[in-house]
Amino acid sequence: MGAEPFAGDVQRSFGEEWTSHPDILAEHDREFDAYFDLVPLDSLAGLRVADLGCGMGRWSHFLAPRCRSVVLVDYSEAIFVARRNLAGAGNAVFVMADLLDLPFRPRAFDLAVCLGVLHHLPVDALDAVRRLAPLADRHLTYLYYALDNRPAYFRWMLAGVTTTRKVLTRIRSPRVRAAVTSAIAAGVYLPVARVGTLLRPVGLSRYVPLAETYAGKSLERLRQDVYDRFFTSIEQRVTREQIRGLSDTFATVTISEGLPYWHFLSEVAPAS
Repeated sequence: MGAEPFAGDVQRSFGEEWTSHPDILAEHDREFDAYFDLVPLDSLAGLRVADLGCGMGRWSHFLAPRCRSVVLVDYSEAIFVARRNLAGAGNAVFVMADLLDLPFRPRAFDLAVCLGVLHHLPVDALDAVRRLAPLADRHLTYLYYALDNRPAYFRWMLAGVTTTRKVLTRIRSPRVRAAVTSAIAAGVYLPVARVGTLLRPVGLSRYVPLAETYAGKSLERLRQDVYDRFFTSIEQRVTREQIRGLSDTFATVTISEGLPYWHFLSEVAPAS
C-alpha cells in the first residue's frame, strides 16, 4: 500500500461482521432491486462487473446469474465468506485487495458496484469515487446520506447516535459486540421497523428515523445493519449537492430518488 491511508480497525470490524452474519437473506433480494433501479437488470447480460467491498457477497449473489462475470473484491476476511456464498457461481472471481490500491487495468470492467463502502475509508469518500473512475465505464455507488432530505430533528438525533457509535467501536470482544448488536436490534430497530410497517401505507414512515428503511425487515437483517452501523469507527455522510459535484470527473451523474439515500449511477465519457 505504500503511503496510502489504511484503517486496520475498519478492516477487522467488517471481517468480523460478515463472519458473524454470513447469510444471504430474503430481504437482500428486494434491496438489490432498490439499488439497481438505475441499472436495468436485463442490461447486465454480457457485462464484466466488479463488486467492490463485496462483504459476504450478497449483491454478487444476484449479479452473477445476470452478467458475464463478476469479480468480488474485499480487503477483509469477508472475502472467504463471499467465496462460500457463491461457491456454485462459475463466473465469479474473488480478490482480496485494498480499494485504494486495486490490481486492475483501466476500463477492466463495464460496471463497478460499490455499495456502502467508501464512506468507511480513511480518505474523502467522494475523492475515492473519483479515484475509481478509470476502472469502469459505469459506477453504481451508495454513500451514507447527510439526512439532507429529512427534518432537522433527524440530524439532531444523529449527533447522539454518533457519540454512541464512537464509544461502542472501542469494544473489541466479539461476544460483547454480538450482545450489544442483538440488544440494539431487538430493543430499538425492531420496534421502529414495526412502526414503519404501520405508517408506510399512509406515507408517514419517512418522518420516523429508521422506520422507512427497516419496515418489514427481519431481526437477523436488523442485526447485520446494527453491527455495521455501530462498530465502524469511520463514517462519512454526503449531500445530494456534493454528489452532483462529481460531474467534474464523470460525464453524467444520476442520483436515485428512492431508498437507500444516496445511491447514484455515474458514467465516464466514452473513450476517444
